[in-house]
Amino acid sequence: MLTVFDKATGNPPVELGLPSIGPEKAKTREEILKLFQSSRPECTIYYLSDGNFMALSHDNENQSHPRSIVVIDDVFCIFFGTLENTSDLRRYYGLPRQATEAMVVVEVYKVLRDRAPYPADQVIKDLQGKFAFILFDARSGTLFAARDRDASVELHWGMAGDGSLVCSHKLNIIREACGKCCAPFPPGCIFSNGSGLMSFIHPLHKVRAIAREDDSGNICGVSFQVDLFTRIPSIPRTFSGQNWADATAVKEGDHY
Repeated sequence: MLTVFDKATGNPPVELGLPSIGPEKAKTREEILKLFQSSRPECTIYYLSDGNFMALSHDNENQSHPRSIVVIDDVFCIFFGTLENTSDLRRYYGLPRQATEAMVVVEVYKVLRDRAPYPADQVIKDLQGKFAFILFDARSGTLFAARDRDASVELHWGMAGDGSLVCSHKLNIIREACGKCCAPFPPGCIFSNGSGLMSFIHPLHKVRAIAREDDSGNICGVSFQVDLFTRIPSIPRTFSGQNWADATAVKEGDHY
C-alpha cells in the first residue's frame, strides 16, 4: 500500500521533516510512484487531483491482515487488517452483510461528516480489531488515517523531498521515498489534514514528536508519543461539514 498527497493536501506534521535527508533522497511524487510501480506492476492505482494518488498491491499479502480498497461517493479508503466486530457495526450503521471493513469505515466517515459532530476518538474506539486505514474524501479534500491501539498492523508515514505526505505499510517503501524523514504511525492515534494528530485512547493529552540524535548531535529520526503529563483542558467543537475531524474533539466534560 502506498498513498502520496502533496504538502497542501496532506499537511504532514512539520516534525517529520526534521531529519536531514540529503539531495539523493529527496524524491518527488512522480518518482515515488515510478518506484512503486516498478516493483509492483500489478498494483491498482487511483489518481486523484493535484498529482496525488493511492495505490494498493496484494503482493506478499498476509492472509491474517488482508488489504482492500473501496471507492464510494468519491470517498477512497484503503483498509488493511480485520475488524472483530464487523457484524455489529453493519447492524448499527444499517449496512448489508456483504459490506467489507473498508465499506464500514467509509460509512462511519459519512455519518460523522453528514449527520452529527460525533467525537471521532469515541467512534474509532468502537472499531475493535487489528487494523489501519487511510481515507480520502475527494469532494472536500479531507484526509484521515488511523491505526489500532496495539500497533497490530504496520503503518509508516514520512515526508518526501517536495513536502508531500507519504504513507505505507512497508518501511522500505517509506525509506526509499523519504530517506530519514519517516516514522512509525503512532498506535492508538488518528490523523486529519485539518486538525492534525491525536490519540483516540487519550484524547485529552497531546501527541508529541520525540527527536533522536546521532553522535554528532544531528537529528536522525523522530517518533510520536502521547504526552501523559500534558493535559488539554478543552478543544472547541467545529461543526463544519468540510472536515469531519474538525468536529472530533469535545470539551473535557464530554468524555467523563
